[in-house]
Amino acid sequence: MQMIGFFLLHGVGGPYQIASWANGHRSRPVLRTPDTDRLWNVMGISMKKMVLAAMVLAMAGSVFAADIPLKAVKAPPPAPFDPWDIALGSAAMNDYIFRGVTQSNHNPSVAAYFEPRYNVSKDLQLYVGTSAESISFANRAAAEVDLYGGVRPTLGAFAFDFGVWGYLYPGGSCADNVLTGGVPGGNVCPVSTNTIFLANGNVMKKDVSFVEVYGKVNYTINDNWQFGINEYYSPNFLNSGAWGDYASITGKYTAPSTTFGTSGVGMYVSGEFGRQWLGTSDSFYGVVSALGNFATGIPYASYDTWNIGIGFTYKVFTLDLRYSDTDLSKGNCNAFTSAFNASGTTNITPINPGGAGSNWCGATGIVKLSVDLTAMTNLK
Repeated sequence: MQMIGFFLLHGVGGPYQIASWANGHRSRPVLRTPDTDRLWNVMGISMKKMVLAAMVLAMAGSVFAADIPLKAVKAPPPAPFDPWDIALGSAAMNDYIFRGVTQSNHNPSVAAYFEPRYNVSKDLQLYVGTSAESISFANRAAAEVDLYGGVRPTLGAFAFDFGVWGYLYPGGSCADNVLTGGVPGGNVCPVSTNTIFLANGNVMKKDVSFVEVYGKVNYTINDNWQFGINEYYSPNFLNSGAWGDYASITGKYTAPSTTFGTSGVGMYVSGEFGRQWLGTSDSFYGVVSALGNFATGIPYASYDTWNIGIGFTYKVFTLDLRYSDTDLSKGNCNAFTSAFNASGTTNITPINPGGAGSNWCGATGIVKLSVDLTAMTNLK
């Protein structure tokens, strides 16, 4: 490629000359005349006009391009929101424990539940439900049937639950003491061929159904840790005439999903510590003894209860292994539960003058296999 340069030579008293170089070597000079001056002037004006026109076109093009509206990418339509859902499940266990006290005489029990839900939004759920458990009470009630409903609001990591729970015990009969007149508390059932007579001095009403109101909150720290607080209150616990208040704290650790590789098996460890406060019963359960006159009702002993266990999950199945216990003495446990199989005479307390003792409130191990699913997740 050649490089050409021009150098203007100023002559004195004569025409101008232009010297040129090609590749650094000077070539023949070109004579500059008036005609050539006019040509150069015309060419210079034309070049200026061309440059100015190019600049105007470039600026106009930039402005025009900025004004062109860009076509927005259309967002995909939101997935249809179905607010309705149903949770249901069943369980089989070697013992049905409720707040540390067996409801099945330490024998196997089965349970099932059905819970329709309505999601007002992703942070607010309304629900109603029913459940049933097999039991073994002194009044020989056929089963425990629960009816409940409430609302579950969520606020960030806090999941709340407020509702009403009704415990129904159909099929029961009044239980009286066969030693009527021997141990205070007998002769409390109406005359009936259906009356159950207990040889250990205990009595129990035909209907022990009751209602509780409750509030719960669960705080999720991360995928592994959760903690909760629970509160239940009944003005007439077990239809005994005594108020009842139960409060507890809970904790749960869920192991990472990769703990058992790709098997799909999950694991958790959970526990609860609670206290059941109880008021004074009505005169049906009243007792009179040398240790105290409670003819108008007995002041039930409040107690602490706790449980801890480990669980394994696989799809909709859960196997839970748990230890449960309370600090109730056998005598006070007998007075509270009216256990039909209480025995002995040495477990005497002010509210249990007969001395029979019950193991319904003691340490026990629980093995529970349950199936839990929801319609939106598992039945689609």
